[in-house]
Amino acid sequence: MSDVSERQGGTPPHYAMVKQMILGRIGSGEWPARHRIPSENELVASLGLSRMTINRALRELAADGVLLRIQGLGTFVAEGKSQTSVFKVRNIADEIRERGHAHAAQTVMKDEVKATPELADELGVELGAPVFHSLVIHLENDIPAQLEDRYVNPALAPDYLTQDFSARTPNSYLSAVAPWTTVEHTVEAVLPASWEAKLLAIARGDPCLLIRRRTFSGERVVTSVRLLMPGGRSRIESRQTAGS
Repeated sequence: MSDVSERQGGTPPHYAMVKQMILGRIGSGEWPARHRIPSENELVASLGLSRMTINRALRELAADGVLLRIQGLGTFVAEGKSQTSVFKVRNIADEIRERGHAHAAQTVMKDEVKATPELADELGVELGAPVFHSLVIHLENDIPAQLEDRYVNPALAPDYLTQDFSARTPNSYLSAVAPWTTVEHTVEAVLPASWEAKLLAIARGDPCLLIRRRTFSGERVVTSVRLLMPGGRSRIESRQTAGS
């Protein structure tokens, strides 16, 4: 029976019943946080429903932050979305540890590149001038939580490329050597590029939260960074008091 005919007859559609079954097992504690739930194939076989129905139920629960789908590993019960204080410059390692979770970082690349016209404008350097580039994946309990794509002005952080970012995050190092005085932020919802989705272990069609940030020390730009986070694993948080 199709979902349309079920709705017309007053019976919940199959995908909704699958969602209720999963939510029930999570609510009862049978499937606790980080528990790997049965695969699509296993649910199709055990429930006798179509793959399309199972896939829709899992997709909607992942979009709601109930489930966490990781390519190549499976689908897990989520621990709750991590909170990011978008209007504050905080060390992601500190945020993760404050939640009682383990932080780790993997450096994908560190190199020196020539400033393109866009980079020259972003960092306030001459066209073709050397700038530092790093690409780092931050993990929360071994699950990719943020992809950090950062460019740095070498004049303000000359030893940037020699740092071990598995021991100290770029944010922590830059805050020490070139303390920021002004910050610019933009936030948008985006779809990841193929290479970004692969590094974050998500599907190409999974929505992400993108924060673009520039930090200044005095009048000079220290760094320009893109922080990409899977939408199903993150949420932004801000609190402001009157007059601030």
